[in-house]
Amino acid sequence: MLFMSIYTYEPNNRNEIIKRRLEKGTDIPEGVKVIGEWSSLGGGRGFMVFEAQDPKAIMGAAMTWTDLLKFETIPVMETGEVMKMAKGQK
Repeated sequence: MLFMSIYTYEPNNRNEIIKRRLEKGTDIPEGVKVIGEWSSLGGGRGFMVFEAQDPKAIMGAAMTWTDLLKFETIPVMETGEVMKMAKGQK
């Protein structure tokens, strides 16, 4: 299943976030495949799309960062698939 995480942070956490990311990477657990990640050009926010079958793996990935970032994780589907479902197709 696909998920999108929107993460935000306070400006005073920026330097610590950069330092940890450069030293430790994203610390993505087994079972989570990152599709892409983007950062807001204005700072303070980032977006990650990933695939995972087990929501526990997603929680494990977020726990590494919750002292510095606030996460909103949303299950998503490709719009074409949603339209098929809306028509009653499979």
